[in-house]
Amino acid sequence: MGLMSIIVALSMLAFGGVLVVAGVRSRLAPAGDVGDYLNSLDQEEAAGDVYDRELAVPFLGRVLRPLGMRALGRIAGLTPQNYLDGLHRQLVLGGVASSVRAEELVTLQVLGGAGGGVLAILYVAFSQPSARIGVLALVMFPLIGALAPQRWLKRKVAERTKAIRMDLPDTIDLLAISVEAGQGLEGAMQTVCANFSDSPLSEELSRTLKEMELGLARRDALHNLKRRTAVPELSNFILVLTQADALGMPIGRVLRTQAAEMRSKRRQWAREKAAKLPVKILIPLVLFIFPAVMVVTLGPSIPAISGAF
Repeated sequence: MGLMSIIVALSMLAFGGVLVVAGVRSRLAPAGDVGDYLNSLDQEEAAGDVYDRELAVPFLGRVLRPLGMRALGRIAGLTPQNYLDGLHRQLVLGGVASSVRAEELVTLQVLGGAGGGVLAILYVAFSQPSARIGVLALVMFPLIGALAPQRWLKRKVAERTKAIRMDLPDTIDLLAISVEAGQGLEGAMQTVCANFSDSPLSEELSRTLKEMELGLARRDALHNLKRRTAVPELSNFILVLTQADALGMPIGRVLRTQAAEMRSKRRQWAREKAAKLPVKILIPLVLFIFPAVMVVTLGPSIPAISGAF
């Protein structure tokens, strides 16, 4: 009975948190849908359609949505601005800034900590563990719930940084080939975006091209690309590219040199990972493989040895 109560309480808390965040996101227009949102403002909508749409929302959603907006505003007001700026920076580096806001992530952290606290209280109340385990549960459960969104964000940033670093040599190679074939830098970037459509780097290059089309200078657009990625190899490449553009050097020669350097760095990454492999395999080797080998080898001889002594 105690386990069932904990499961029901945890499910209700998770359902409420999802409804709160979903209600908050429904009031915010994503960055990618600004055009659709502006077009919808020009269209008149009948009052009956609005009424039917509001009735289609579940009752809990209609109740929790205002509470979620109010809680989001209060939590955002109590959070230091520099912490929100740091979270927004991490969201940009992780490529999820268009779908998750810093205020929402802070709200999820607060909800996760509160949910972990409720779960810890229910665990202590129904399971009645020892005092040490109870105190540990009261401390660890809220801490895990509060740190889970931050851990998810760090994993997103690491995965995106790794994907950009791995795609960078091939991207520079294609840029060099396109420029040497007679295309300009913008045309070469369009070629890269067309051939690497599923890459985070191609998405950033496409955004850079859009900024240039809107009238932003090439130097400023490339600087924005460097700030959105924060990959050291890409930052060095953009620095060299902007300097070559300012000094009037041939872009094709610079791209060819950078492509060779990136391929050399990728080989160094592979060698570094191969060098770390023996150290990483040592722990499972000692804990799991060696004991099994010892049991298989010495197991049949244990009765004879015990009989001899």
